[in-house]
Amino acid sequence: MAPVAHTVGIKDVARQAGVSIGTVSNVINRPDMVARETRERVQAAITALGYVRSESARQLRAGRSRIIALLVLDMANPFFVDVAAGAERAARKAGLGVMLCNSAQSPAEESDYLSLFAEQQVRGVMITPADLTGGTLARFRPRGIPLVFVDRVLGSAEGCSVSVDDVAGGALAARHLVEQGHEGLVYISGPMFLTQCQDRHTGALQALREAGLPESALRHIETERMDVAAGRDAAARLLGMSPRPTAVFCANDLLALGAFQALYNAGVAVPDDIALVGYDDIEFAAAAAVPLTSVRQPARQMGRTAAEMLIEETGDQAEAHEHRQVVLAPELVVRASTLLGRG
Repeated sequence: MAPVAHTVGIKDVARQAGVSIGTVSNVINRPDMVARETRERVQAAITALGYVRSESARQLRAGRSRIIALLVLDMANPFFVDVAAGAERAARKAGLGVMLCNSAQSPAEESDYLSLFAEQQVRGVMITPADLTGGTLARFRPRGIPLVFVDRVLGSAEGCSVSVDDVAGGALAARHLVEQGHEGLVYISGPMFLTQCQDRHTGALQALREAGLPESALRHIETERMDVAAGRDAAARLLGMSPRPTAVFCANDLLALGAFQALYNAGVAVPDDIALVGYDDIEFAAAAAVPLTSVRQPARQMGRTAAEMLIEETGDQAEAHEHRQVVLAPELVVRASTLLGRG
């Protein structure tokens, strides 16, 4: 893979000139405050490194917008409600407000909202993209409004991102089911063009290989959406499989709760007949009739981290900001939906 080009930042200039970041910022913004010799040394470092200041960040600071935007895939999913809660708390602490919008997994709606954000001149945008081709974001980037990706991994040269290690999460779920004695699993996912669904599938396969099981031990049901109704439909398909699986891993808790409803209505006991694992550990997971084993994502932390990175990138010290890619660790929360399974 080709190396990512390094963007020269204010920290590089400070290091080259042997001064503080604040001194470099003063040379750029308030040169009369800096001694001539120091100013010349900093300017020489700027020239040598080819540093170009972020004019878009400067203009956004000058506009003093107090609104940041959060565009999520599905506000019906409590996971994104928790992400929004974390972002809102961080924004409030910084004296800012959050404009919360829902793309409903539609690239067209995503494009409309991005246009709205540009018209409103928001301070910055946190986004879980619906258009995975990148087309809507490519059209938005020339606006100069900073972006932070939420629940997505982004290349360091493109901006900040905060996500969860979904490969590890998928492995946690499948490994737990294998340890309970299951030798064949079904993975119920949303659309496989979603990176999260792909990564959780990859992790599950990894856990099976580690256990010495073939990849064919993981059967797959793909749904168009990741909601309760889709989970019910997937479980109806699952019940027609031969042989019928003894364990199911769902790509989120809404799918799992829908699957549980369909299994219950069909007289199939969880976990005695089929063990069930979800993903996200939303509040309803623990409150289900049979409490649901789930892979917990630190959703509030994700939202808070995204907002903090965006606030830093657009604040008074924006010149010192460096893009970061934060990857958080998932955690398996074991409950009754898997504890009485086979083995």
